[in-house]
Amino acid sequence: MKRLSFLLLILLSCSCGVIRHRGSETYLPGPPVREGYSPEGIVEIVEQPCSVPGPTFRRLIVYLPADYYRDVTRRYPVFYLLHGARGYETSWIRKGRVYQTTDSLWREGLAEPCIVVMPNVNSYKDDQDFEGGRFKDAWESIWEVDGTVEYAFVNDVVHLVDSVYRTIPDKSHRAVAGLSVGGYQSIWLGANHPDVFGYIGAYSPYMWCLGRDRGYKKQFYSQLHRKMAIQFSDPPEGYYLYAGKWDIMRPSTLSVHRYMNRKGYAHDYQKYPGSHDWHNGWIEEYADMLGRVFKPCEPENENLICNQ
Repeated sequence: MKRLSFLLLILLSCSCGVIRHRGSETYLPGPPVREGYSPEGIVEIVEQPCSVPGPTFRRLIVYLPADYYRDVTRRYPVFYLLHGARGYETSWIRKGRVYQTTDSLWREGLAEPCIVVMPNVNSYKDDQDFEGGRFKDAWESIWEVDGTVEYAFVNDVVHLVDSVYRTIPDKSHRAVAGLSVGGYQSIWLGANHPDVFGYIGAYSPYMWCLGRDRGYKKQFYSQLHRKMAIQFSDPPEGYYLYAGKWDIMRPSTLSVHRYMNRKGYAHDYQKYPGSHDWHNGWIEEYADMLGRVFKPCEPENENLICNQ
C-alpha cells in the first residue's frame, strides 16, 4: 500500500506539475487584484496577527459584496476559502477565478451575498521563513501540515474577521472549504470546531498529509471518527465532498464518502470530469458549493442537508 501511494504521488507530480523546486521561480502571492478582470465587489487586505509559533503576521484577502459599505445595517455570512499545496492567499485569485465566479453567481441571484475570506494556511517557521507569504514546493506543504496554523485558525482568523466586519457570527452562517491540502484542513477544521462551521467543503482532499509534530498535531489531527461523531450529533447545515474522475485523490475521497454513508452522516458527494486541477474541478466545485450555502434549497438526494 505504501509503495502504491508513493507511485501515485509520482504520477501526480508528472501529470499536474505539483513538485517544483523553490529556486525555479520567484513566487510570491502578489497583488489581490490583477490585470484582466475588475472585480464587481470590494477587495480588501487585512493584516492578521498570529498567536502560535511562526510568522508574526499573515495577510488575509477579503472579498465583500459591492454594497457592503452602502447598507451599514446588513450583516453577512462568511465563506473561508483555503488554498492547497504550492498555494497562498491569492491562489484562488491567480488560478481559481474566484472573483469572476463569485460575481457571476451574485449577479444572477444564484448565490447569497457573503464575505469571502482567503487566508494563507501554510506552515512557516518564522518571519524570515515566511518572506511575505512565499511560494512553497508541494514537498514542503505536504510534509509540514502539523496542525499549528489550523489549531489557531478560529482564534486568529475567524475571530479577527468577526471583529472587523459585519458578520453573522454563528455556525449556520460560516462555511470553510479548500482544495487538496486545503480540503484536508477543512475536514479537520469542521470536525474540531463543530460549533463554529456549519458548512464544510472538501475539493479532492489530500488525505495523506504527514507533517511533523511541533506540539499541535496530536491536538488537532487525531481521532477524526470520534470528532465527526460529535460533529454530526448536531449535524452541519451542509457537507460537500468533490473529486475529479481522473483525480488522484478520488479513491481517498470516496473512502470518506463511504464511511459517512455507513455512519448515516448526511452529506453530498459529486464527481467532476477533470483531474487534480483547477478546470473541470476546483473552480466548478467552488461555484457549486457557493450556490448551495447560506440559503434554503431543495435536496437532490436524501444525503444532502440544506439550511432551513
